[in-house]
Amino acid sequence: MKRAKRTPPRHRLADRLELTLDIRTASANLPPATELQRWARAALQPPVRAAQVSLLLVEDEEGRTLNRDYRGKDYATNVLSFALNEGEAVEGMPLFGDLVLCVPVVEREAAEQDVPLAAHYAHLTVHGMLHLQGYDHEQDDEADVMEALETVILAKLGYPDPYAAEKT
Repeated sequence: MKRAKRTPPRHRLADRLELTLDIRTASANLPPATELQRWARAALQPPVRAAQVSLLLVEDEEGRTLNRDYRGKDYATNVLSFALNEGEAVEGMPLFGDLVLCVPVVEREAAEQDVPLAAHYAHLTVHGMLHLQGYDHEQDDEADVMEALETVILAKLGYPDPYAAEKT
């Protein structure tokens, strides 16, 4: 008897995330690696079937240097995304890229916005993962799509809408 082919459930596809964590900070307020993995996995969108992502947690100086060298902006920013193929899927190949979270900036923003640190880390991890997949927010319509997707993903993870304050 032949068995019908079935598409693997979304959670099985998303389990094909290989996340390498590189901690270059002495901060004691980092989320557990299991949470970083969970947040990154949750952000994988079809048609991504597999991903290999390096996540670097850095200090201000390294974040500033990377932002200056690659984006021409001489300040440390919260998250940087470096996609091997600029977010374009290559058939049969995993999604490859690097995410850089600047820990002091993330911690400062969470305090300034009065949001739990874990929620801010989750948001920026999801945000960066979406950038690796080609999502952007340069144009208003692109920003609307990306922000809506982030909000849905974060809600599924148990976090509030990070853009709620902007919508009121």
